[in-house]
Amino acid sequence: MLKVLRRWWAYITAKLGMSLEERADPKVQLEQAIQEAQDQHRRLKEQAANVIAHQKQTEMRLNRAMADLEKVNANARQAVLMAEQAAQAGDHAKAAEYTATAESFANRLIALEREVEDLKALHLQSTEAANQAKAAVQQNATALQQKLAERQKLLSQLDQAKMQEQMNTAMASLSEAVGQDVPTLDEVRQKIEARYARAKGMAELTESSVESRMLEVEQAALNTEAQARLAQIREQLGIGPGSSTTSDAPTDTAGGASGTTS
Repeated sequence: MLKVLRRWWAYITAKLGMSLEERADPKVQLEQAIQEAQDQHRRLKEQAANVIAHQKQTEMRLNRAMADLEKVNANARQAVLMAEQAAQAGDHAKAAEYTATAESFANRLIALEREVEDLKALHLQSTEAANQAKAAVQQNATALQQKLAERQKLLSQLDQAKMQEQMNTAMASLSEAVGQDVPTLDEVRQKIEARYARAKGMAELTESSVESRMLEVEQAALNTEAQARLAQIREQLGIGPGSSTTSDAPTDTAGGASGTTS
């Protein structure tokens, strides 16, 4: 039963993750990624600052220990000198006291020498760690700058993608159904073309009908009658094809002129 519940929980988690991934705004996700990168860089800087601070503290401890070593070494030498002077003066009690003091300084000197060696090794390690931390911060800063530049590029691409999607939607609406009450351009085009074709067909039927032929005959008869009437009018005026008035007029004029001359 527990195994089944685990499987269902894994399935629901994966399903919710896929649903969130599908519905998530890429711009928001991009800002989240940049924010996470900036937070990571901030944490890295804090860690590097701690490493550098430890290196600085080790360096101060080393300097202080070396100063103490130099001071204890000088005191030990002074105690040995004073013990020797007391022994030469015959003051053996003083000589013994100064000798004991010199031994104490010698023990302190040995301890300080060990401490200085340990601090030198620790300072070397902390210095290497500080240098690595500085290099890591510098590399991460460069990577962060690249991510910021990449963000601008991705935002520009995202805006272009949104614009292209809107254009695709607008173009698709010209050929796809956008609703039950709104016809598409293709549907309107087909309707107009069908109406035009029907009108052309009716016109062709009208032109080939008996009424059309009767109209043509009547028009031809009217034209023939009009031509006959025009011919009659020309004949009455003496300008028709059968009249001699037009052809004889110049001859009479010539004859009259000739008779007058004789």
